[in-house]
Amino acid sequence: MPARTHPTRPQRRGPAQSGIDVRLPWWAVVLPALAFAVLLLLISAPGQAHADAGDAAVTHVLQRIQQSLPL
Repeated sequence: MPARTHPTRPQRRGPAQSGIDVRLPWWAVVLPALAFAVLLLLISAPGQAHADAGDAAVTHVLQRIQQSLPL
């Protein structure tokens, strides 16, 4: 009884099945989208951000950086 041989050429797939099959976990799509949304909200509403009153050194540094930026 002869043994079966494997084909040397890959079989062609139909047009719907050609390409790379990539499956991402749900968090690989949701986390970057969520991070983008949070950063967009932070950029769009900078007037609502307040520095902590107890840390004057950080507030002073942030004010100096803001003054040095050309707006």
